[in-house]
Amino acid sequence: MELEVWLLVVATVVALVAIGLALVVVGQQRALRTAEDARNAADDAAPTEPAGPVGPLLAFVANPSKNGMGQLRPAVVARCAAENLREPLWFETTVDDPGVGQTREALARGADVVVAVGGDGTVRAVAEAMVGTGRPMGLLPMGTGNLLARNLDISVTDREEAFDVALHGMDRAIDVGWLRVDRPAPTKDGSGKKDDESQAPADTKDHIFLVIAGLGFDAAMVADTDANLKSKVGWVAYFLAGFRHLHGRRLEMVITLDDRPPVTARLRSLMVGNCGRLPGGITLIPDAVIDDGIHDIAAIDTRGGIMGWAQLFGEVMMQGFGVTNDLPNKIGRIDHTRAKKVQLHVSEGEQVQVDGDVLGRAIDVSTWVDPGALIVRAPVPRLSSK
Repeated sequence: MELEVWLLVVATVVALVAIGLALVVVGQQRALRTAEDARNAADDAAPTEPAGPVGPLLAFVANPSKNGMGQLRPAVVARCAAENLREPLWFETTVDDPGVGQTREALARGADVVVAVGGDGTVRAVAEAMVGTGRPMGLLPMGTGNLLARNLDISVTDREEAFDVALHGMDRAIDVGWLRVDRPAPTKDGSGKKDDESQAPADTKDHIFLVIAGLGFDAAMVADTDANLKSKVGWVAYFLAGFRHLHGRRLEMVITLDDRPPVTARLRSLMVGNCGRLPGGITLIPDAVIDDGIHDIAAIDTRGGIMGWAQLFGEVMMQGFGVTNDLPNKIGRIDHTRAKKVQLHVSEGEQVQVDGDVLGRAIDVSTWVDPGALIVRAPVPRLSSK
C-alpha cells in the first residue's frame, strides 16, 4: 500500500511539472505572437518606400537647333519616370562638336543606350562614337531626311513610338560605311581656302555614313539646298535645288571596285549605298541590305536634257516596285553593282556628300564597309497572322 501511494505521489508531481512546462511554453508562444503582431502593425503603419528605379540608363544626345526640342526634354524625363527608369542623361550638341564628344561622355558615365535626337548629322556623329562599343544606339528622328530611321522602319512622325523602339526594341548589328577624301580639290584660284563654301575642299579625315554616300549630282543638289526653305517644306527642298543642276555637266570618273581593274565612265553621279530608302517613298537602291557586309553601288547617268532626267526618274520609281527596264541605249539610266571597297577619281574635282552632309570638293575618294560594327535599337518584327 505504501508503494502505491508513493507511485501516486510521483505521478502527480510529474503531471504538475508537465503542466507547468506546457503553460510556460504556451506563454512564450503567446508573447512571441504578440511581439510579431506588434511588428507587423508597426510595418503597416509605417510609410511604404517606393521601389528604386530599375532598367537601363538612357542618355540623349540632342541637337538644340531642331524645332520642338525645348518641349522634348521634359517629356523624355517624364516618360523615363513613368517607366521607372533612372533619370536620363541629357547632352546637347554644338557647332564645334555635333555629337561625338557628348556620346563618348555618355558612355563613360555608364549609359546603357545612347539615343540620337536630331537629324542625319546628329545620327552620324553619335554613331561614330558608338561604333565598336557593343552598346546600342537609339533614334528619336527630328530632322528633314531621317534616312537611317526610315530604313529601319522607325517612325519619323510619332515620337512616342520611336521612344518605345529605343527602350524596348531589339538590338540589331548593322554595317557602317566609311568615306575618306584621299585628295581634296583646290578652290578655283588654287589657294585651297574655304572662303567660298561651295568650292571648299573636302576634309581628308574618315567620314562615317550609314545610308548613302555620293559624288556628283546628288552632292551638288544637297550643297545647293536652301536651309530656310528646308526648314519650311522639308525634304522637298532637295528636289527644288536639284532642278538647278539638271543641265550640269557629266563627269568623267575612274572607278575601281575591290581588286577589279579600273573602269572609266561618264556619269552624273555615283552613289555607294549601305541601304537604299529615301524620303518621298523613293527606293534608290532596292537590293541594298543594311547588314549583309557589302555595299551596293548605283551609277546614274542621263543624256538628252529633260527627257533623260524624266526617263531616269521613271527608272527609279519602277525599280522601287521591283520593275526593271533593260532596254539598250536609254538616255536616262541607273546601273547597279556591289563591292566592299570603292575608289573614285574625278580629275576636276566634285562635291561629295555622306547621308546628306556635304563634305566639300574632292578629286580622289575611297569608301569601304565595316560589317556589323554598330548596334542599333530597331523595331521588333511583327509575327505573321497566318
